[in-house]
Amino acid sequence: MALVKYNNNSISAVTSASSIPSGALVPIKTLTASSSSTLSFVDGSNDVVLDNTYPIYKFELINVHPATDGQKITFQGNASGGSGFNETITSTSFDAEHSEGDASSFSYNTSGDQAQGTAYQPLSQNNVGNDNDQSAVGTLFLFNPSSTTFVKNFIYTGNSLNSGDYNSNDFVAGYFNTTSAIDEISFKFESGNIDAGDICLYGIA
Repeated sequence: MALVKYNNNSISAVTSASSIPSGALVPIKTLTASSSSTLSFVDGSNDVVLDNTYPIYKFELINVHPATDGQKITFQGNASGGSGFNETITSTSFDAEHSEGDASSFSYNTSGDQAQGTAYQPLSQNNVGNDNDQSAVGTLFLFNPSSTTFVKNFIYTGNSLNSGDYNSNDFVAGYFNTTSAIDEISFKFESGNIDAGDICLYGIA
């Protein structure tokens, strides 16, 4: 990305706000849960853009709170023209934990990875609690989902408070093993509804 520098003359020559380059992060859609079984972003539906408009898409999970105690937040995708949210995923995951009681650990999670699996991919690596003050937050990047040449890589970093009062810093990465375009993304807890929370979709030019 080139660095644009302005001097006093160039600033004074600006006649409209559109003359100044805008930021690369473009808000697309925010979904708000209210006892929702899933939150799904479908290209072309309800103002959602998930196509070749942007090479990178960013999902922000904000205070995603489960209705049922001790559940992992997960996601899956659909290839263009597909259904069922069961694309083939290979993934890896690890997390760092620290409890309110000062216990700690750092580990790779075999329960949070897939090897050519078709299940929803866990993002939070521990069971998110449903106490009123417990939730999961995080950022998921999906790279070039409209490509018909390459697999679709994703990277997630998040934080959650689990049902055992542990703070969990979560790291997940992997890919949808398909050369078909991915144009639908769905989020849900392993069991029970998403009681509350927002998931925001952005495009990155």
